[in-house]
Amino acid sequence: MAIHSEAGKPAAQEQLVNVAHLISAYYSNKPDKSDVSQGVTFGTSGHRGSAFKNTFTDTHIAAISQALAEYRDANGITGPMYVGMDTHALSEAAFTTAIEVLAANQVKLVVQQERGYTPTPVISHAILDYNDGKDTGLADGVVITPSHNPPEDGGFKYNPPHGGPADSDVTNQIQARANAIIQADLQGVKRMSYQIACDTGLVQEVDFSDNYINQLDQVVDMQAIANAGLKLGTDPLGGAGLHYWDKIAKRYGLNIDVVNRKVDHQFGFMRRDKDGKIRMDCSSQYAMAGLIDLKDRFDLAFGNDPDFDRHGIVTKTNGLMNPNHYLAVAIEYLYSHRKEWPADLKVGKTLVSSSMIDRVALDAGLTVAEMPVGFKWFVQGMLNSKIGFAGEESAGGIFLRRNGKPWATDKDGIILCLLAAEILAVTGKDPSEHYQAFTEKFGAPLYTRIDVAATHAQKQALSKADKNAITSTDLAGEPIISIQTHASGNNAAIGGVKVATENGWFAARPSGTEEIYKIYAESFNGEKHLQLLIEEAQKLVARIFENVT
Repeated sequence: MAIHSEAGKPAAQEQLVNVAHLISAYYSNKPDKSDVSQGVTFGTSGHRGSAFKNTFTDTHIAAISQALAEYRDANGITGPMYVGMDTHALSEAAFTTAIEVLAANQVKLVVQQERGYTPTPVISHAILDYNDGKDTGLADGVVITPSHNPPEDGGFKYNPPHGGPADSDVTNQIQARANAIIQADLQGVKRMSYQIACDTGLVQEVDFSDNYINQLDQVVDMQAIANAGLKLGTDPLGGAGLHYWDKIAKRYGLNIDVVNRKVDHQFGFMRRDKDGKIRMDCSSQYAMAGLIDLKDRFDLAFGNDPDFDRHGIVTKTNGLMNPNHYLAVAIEYLYSHRKEWPADLKVGKTLVSSSMIDRVALDAGLTVAEMPVGFKWFVQGMLNSKIGFAGEESAGGIFLRRNGKPWATDKDGIILCLLAAEILAVTGKDPSEHYQAFTEKFGAPLYTRIDVAATHAQKQALSKADKNAITSTDLAGEPIISIQTHASGNNAAIGGVKVATENGWFAARPSGTEEIYKIYAESFNGEKHLQLLIEEAQKLVARIFENVT
């Protein structure tokens, strides 16, 4: 994909969303009941959409909230529900709707005081903290966020009592019931006004940050960071954890400079992403251009997306790190420095994450648990302390406490940023320098992802592909050593196919939201080999499509 001429430059005025129009559309627009694309659809990260497209409206959130209340009743979930939201404009509106419906269903709710924002990992951490040692009366949670998506988008995600993203069995039930409610014009939805809901005593306000921040030294060596006297910079990209950094700095005696303190529903302070759009992607060198420009002011800098489940690491030596590179470094460091961790802990990675992780793990004598795309696949391994670290190529990761117990079961961008500081403090080398040493030892891979147009029928064929559909014996000049349609870590279907050779691989998966399929590819043999992998991947996928009408 060609890089937009305005990529990395400040957002243009005409790009900024009209927040008043957006909120008006949230309440006035209704989904077309005959159009499936306007219904409730839970993907890998909850239901997402936009009021302008009739895909994220008061109707959707009321239906989802009612379905969620009924699911809790049916499954005996009687503890409090922790509700957090990020800084997207639609998150505010959806928060109100959710409180009105959930409270009317007599759900006990815990929210951030003064209607403040809450990072995704903080909700996961709070759920686990509350449920620790309990068998009944368990808590669950909701996070209202579309992650790094553009300002006009909204998202709604459910975390059951295990603290992590709900799996498909759960979301399919909620989705089906919510769509049935929409088809019935919201009949059966219980609702009260927001003010009355707050007056019922069912809505408890707390400061989520206190407990989370006070426990941070149980998961990251905060004393080592403080002792090193590091000068740290952060750009929260106007996200839900912006106010956490000052509190963290004060609590642990750290030198953290928050270079951007703006919270703006338009996200008008953002630099434009590679396609020219406003997207709060902390792993994009274009979206993060403002912080990268300041990198020489700091020993280390970092950023997060609006719900703080992702991380972007900026080093003096090499600027913004590729997420795959940082994951490999984090894994090697953690498994060699967490002396209280059990020796048999596995490494969790998605099947589209870099093979550098496999090479690092093999060298360290570690077992890799490779899972399908989606963080929900790591929940049980983290909850049961069978996996020490879990990460995905899109800058998301989580790891256990220093004593080997679970911290959270969702991605945590805060601790991944602080871990980078710990690595520098303890080793004297920043994560980029560690990765450079890996390339000298294991080779320097090149990684890419492209999108290819595909019809709905073609996407269905790819998602159900059998490994026998790949009849070739070689790929990009090397013998094929594995063909996967199921993940090796748990034998779950990957919804596509992955083909690997000794020095390269590709994976092809259909998009859940667009008429495209995605090709991920990585080569340890240079750019030409990478391009050949992509070309041959497209040809192999085309063969899968041959009988599709």
